Amino acid sequence: MAKRSATKEESPSQLIDAKIEKLGGWRGEALTAIRKIIKQACPDVVETVKWRKPSNPMGVPVWECAGIICTGESYKSAVKMTFAHGARLKDPGKLFNASLDGNVRRAIDVHEGDKIDAAALKALIREAVAFNKAKAKG
Repeated sequence: MAKRSATKEESPSQLIDAKIEKLGGWRGEALTAIRKIIKQACPDVVETVKWRKPSNPMGVPVWECAGIICTGESYKSAVKMTFAHGARLKDPGKLFNASLDGNVRRAIDVHEGDKIDAAALKALIREAVAFNKAKAKG
């Protein structure tokens, strides 16, 4: 499989595809699984890529619906889903395991070998979408 680099003409979804391809391994698999779950939970989700800069030319995958739902960052030891308003969301599945001390965001770090609880993650994504929609109305 040939590696490719992002160009300015690529759509956000294509940029995310390229990022997943470049990551490869367990991190690419985790980001692919997360992306699939997000799309299942919110069929109207819009994929964007933000914060592109020389040190991170591929940017950060972002999923939005009436505002940012979450981002999908990748690090050596984790794929991090950061929920823009995570501190305001109910998390009955106890998925949040990072950035727990902030007043706004919350994150889920997925490490190699972790199993993603798809049902709990879908519920959390739907909760984030409902929060965004309520905030947009108010």
